[in-house]
Amino acid sequence: MYDDHAVPAEVLAASTAGLFDNGTTTTAITPLQAYGASYIRNSNVLRLPSGRWQYLPAGRTEPVTVEADDPGALRQIAESRAWLKLGTVPGVPGPQRDAAARALLSMRALLQPNGASTAAWHSIWKYSWPRDSSFVSAAFAHTGHSREAYQILTYNAATQRADGTWEARTKLDGSGPPDGREWQLDGNGWVPWATWQWYQTAPLDDRQARLSSLYPMIQRAADYAAGSLDAAGLPPASPDYWELGTETANIGTAAPLLSGLNSAVDLANALGRSDDAARWTIAADRLSTAISKHFAPLGYQRTVDGLHGFDSAAAFMAPPFNDAPADLPAALDTTYHALVRPNGGVVPGNDPDFDWGDVTWTPSTSFFALAWAGLAETGKAQAALDWLLSKRNLLGELPELVDGNGNPASTVPLAWTASLLLLILIQLQTHSIKTPPPAH
Repeated sequence: MYDDHAVPAEVLAASTAGLFDNGTTTTAITPLQAYGASYIRNSNVLRLPSGRWQYLPAGRTEPVTVEADDPGALRQIAESRAWLKLGTVPGVPGPQRDAAARALLSMRALLQPNGASTAAWHSIWKYSWPRDSSFVSAAFAHTGHSREAYQILTYNAATQRADGTWEARTKLDGSGPPDGREWQLDGNGWVPWATWQWYQTAPLDDRQARLSSLYPMIQRAADYAAGSLDAAGLPPASPDYWELGTETANIGTAAPLLSGLNSAVDLANALGRSDDAARWTIAADRLSTAISKHFAPLGYQRTVDGLHGFDSAAAFMAPPFNDAPADLPAALDTTYHALVRPNGGVVPGNDPDFDWGDVTWTPSTSFFALAWAGLAETGKAQAALDWLLSKRNLLGELPELVDGNGNPASTVPLAWTASLLLLILIQLQTHSIKTPPPAH
């Protein structure tokens, strides 16, 4: 153990550094604890500089320090490795696969027994967002961890509001929002999309029955999304993934809703619900036309009024969310170059009303890598992926932010970034992540 005067300042740029987990309880590892330490490979057991081990035993709420090769710690290591083998760990052997295994274990540590997927284990991140959790569910689905993917979807079904929408985030016990933050409409796109991704990979023996159980959630979400479109076919102004509102429709809401409506149509058809499919097809066609008319001429900028600059959410118009319009690849290049910063990552956008500075976001940068992978622009995707991998912290965890000096910052790990890494690796390696078919 080190005191904070002996730890380099760049290590202390983040609030957390990793996770202990025993299946029912999660605790954060501080940067001070992590300095000089390392995880035992493919586990959440920490090897300390002294050579002793630290882990969170079953039934305990605080980690303990034990001698190396402690039987309880060895059992936990074996269990973690067995869980990884239930699915696949994507990526090329070496840094890619190591990062993927760590991402999977971190997502698992952040998943609560009731299906709440925690954004990160620190302060204002210790809640479940429909958006973030949808990505985590999709990543679990595509790595073969279908149980965890479905568990998240059932939690989202349980926390859906009566009108078919979701709060921006909920407490981990599912009891409701932690504060008065304005709800966000993009969840009505993300959750159906995640359900569609789960359905593509789910075991066939009970897939239809499980989808039927989730279908009331899909029905409520899609009906609200369809009913929210105005006369022009656009959704209402709503806070987007920036957690900031806009005065006119934004691409960070419109693109997920289009993906969600297309997903809902295909899921309805899978269950023979032709009336629902027909209704949502009309809405998806209206929204698609409106995006082409109002967002495309602006290069898929943040808002339809053209007053709020470029937005990394333009990548939501690409696979595996939506079939990319012909003009999207050029728009993505323009957007990326407008948002990239000296540390090599990108900021969410360049809205003149909000300055992100030079602190970049790993999710935003990952959007481009995933979009380019889906568009078969492998070189661009690989470059963004390499940047992401280079920003893992001293334990190999992925941060939310990267500061102006290139150091991992904010909270570490972030489940959303972990899920995006896995989706990027899978798409680059196998191109197996499909896009919901456009409704016709």
